[in-house]
Amino acid sequence: MTKELKSVAKTTETSLEVIDVLRGTDGMTIGELSEHLGLAPSTIHRHLATLKKHGYIVREGDVYALGLKFLTIGGGIQRRVTAYPMIKEKVDTLADETGERAQFLIEENGQRVYLYTEVGQSAVQTGAHVGKRGSIHTSAAGKAILANYDRDRVEAIIDSHGLEDGHDGITTRADLFEELERIRDRGYAFNRQETTAGVHAVGAAVTAGGEVIGALSVSGPANRITDDRFTEVLPERVLGAVNELELHIEHSV
Repeated sequence: MTKELKSVAKTTETSLEVIDVLRGTDGMTIGELSEHLGLAPSTIHRHLATLKKHGYIVREGDVYALGLKFLTIGGGIQRRVTAYPMIKEKVDTLADETGERAQFLIEENGQRVYLYTEVGQSAVQTGAHVGKRGSIHTSAAGKAILANYDRDRVEAIIDSHGLEDGHDGITTRADLFEELERIRDRGYAFNRQETTAGVHAVGAAVTAGGEVIGALSVSGPANRITDDRFTEVLPERVLGAVNELELHIEHSV
């Protein structure tokens, strides 16, 4: 097992803190960053100057913001995922056929990450976007991924991130493992307003060669995704897309 690195570079940590603060804004001045991070303006300036030199920061007047180099890097990582072009095609098709929001999620460091998402003509905004992270056990796709992991791996994720996040989700290990067993039995997972109030979702994992690549899901308003549409129609759509995607991966390697 690879040992976790124990030492860190404080200068790098500070640069990453600057990036994290800017990530949630349209830009900030040196003074605003200094106040927010509790660091001297001269320190903030050195970090911004270094990041700008390497293309990670752009400046307009006195305001500094993240640059598109992050998009360049993210796009490259996105396309590195197995069968990404086919994943995108299946998400687009699901969104078009259902009229709802469709997405593909992966697990990274115990969290769910949106790799790609698309909206159908009737979809509502839920805050989901490419790159967004969150608790993996509160989403349909996330639970579908966990259902394909062994117990030790799930336990390690719980130990690291806990079970308290979410709107109305699972909060105990016993309940989570019971839910994962049900997901394994039926092949797909439900999200009953566990991530966001008023939103339901159906998700299923995509596997190849015994490994989990990620999961497809469809989400939408709870008052519209209900009854047979929730428990039968959408699961059939999602499972069909998963099956086609897995066959594509199997025959393309």
